Amino acid sequence: MSRLLLNELDAVVAIARAGSFRAAAQGLGMSTTGLSNAVAKLEARVGVRLFNRTTRSVSLTDAGRAFVEQVSPALRDIHGALDAARSRQATPSGTLRINAFAAGAREIISPLVLAFLRRHREVHVDLVTEGRLVDIVADGFDLGLRRADLVPADMIAVPLGRPQRHAVVASPAYFERQGKPGVPTDLARHSCIRTRLPNGALFRWHFEKRGETVQIEVTGPITLDEASLARVAVLDGLGIGYFLEQDVRDDIEARRLIRVLDDWTPPIADLCLYYPGRRNPSAALKAFIALARELGRKKGREAG
Repeated sequence: MSRLLLNELDAVVAIARAGSFRAAAQGLGMSTTGLSNAVAKLEARVGVRLFNRTTRSVSLTDAGRAFVEQVSPALRDIHGALDAARSRQATPSGTLRINAFAAGAREIISPLVLAFLRRHREVHVDLVTEGRLVDIVADGFDLGLRRADLVPADMIAVPLGRPQRHAVVASPAYFERQGKPGVPTDLARHSCIRTRLPNGALFRWHFEKRGETVQIEVTGPITLDEASLARVAVLDGLGIGYFLEQDVRDDIEARRLIRVLDDWTPPIADLCLYYPGRRNPSAALKAFIALARELGRKKGREAG
C-alpha cells in the first residue's frame, strides 16, 4: 500500500469520527484543503462519493458508511504493524502527538518536552492544547496530559510529582479599593473575572477547608474563556481571578498580585501523563515515558 493511499484512508476515517473537515484536519496536522484533496482523490479511486457536503455540515453517504465500517479495522491493523516495526528501532525517531490542557503544557514544556528533544534529535513533538477532554486513541494522540482524577480508567498514568492547586488573586490596587475577602462567601460583594468552560458552561469556583466544600458562582464585569486573558484583566485591577497556581505563581512572587483565601484552596490531584497500554509502543514513546517517570521520581524526592 502506498503512503499516499494510506493518508487518504486515514483522512476519510478521521472525518467520519470528527464529523467535520476542520476538526479532522487539526487532528491529522493537515490543512483543510489538503484533507479535502485527499478525500477527492480517494473518491476518484473508488468511483463513488463518500461524503455529503454542505457549507455547514458533512455526513457519510450510504456507500461511505459501508466503506468506513470495512476499512477501519484494516487501518487499525496496518497502524499496529507500523507501531510494531517502530518499536524495534534502536534510536527514537518519528512524531509524538500529545494532547494537554494549556496550564499543564506550560508546566511540562521545559523540564520534560524540551529536555526530551535535546536528548532525541530525531523526534518531533506535536503538542496540542485544548480544554476539553478528548479520546486520545480515537483522535490519534500518543499521550494525554491531565490531572490524575481526570485520567480515563483504561489508561496507564504516569504521575509527574506536580500537584495542582488553585489560587485566588487580585491586584494590590483592587484590594486597596475593595478590601479582601476572608471567606469564599465574601466574594458575592466583589467583582470577579468569570470564565467559561469549553462546553459553554460558566465555571464555578471550588473551595475546600477541613472537609467543608463550597462552590461559588461569581459575578463580575467580564466573562472570558482563556486564563491568559483573565490574568490580564486581574493585573489591570478589574477584579478577583481564580487560576491554577502555576498560571500566576510569578505574579504572586513579584507582588504584582496578592493571594487570598489560601487556606480554602488545598492541593488537588497530581499532574499525569497517560497513554493506552499498547503492546508495541514506539522507541520514541518509550523514551518519553521513561523521562517522564524520571521527572516524577525527582519531584517526589524534592517534595520528600
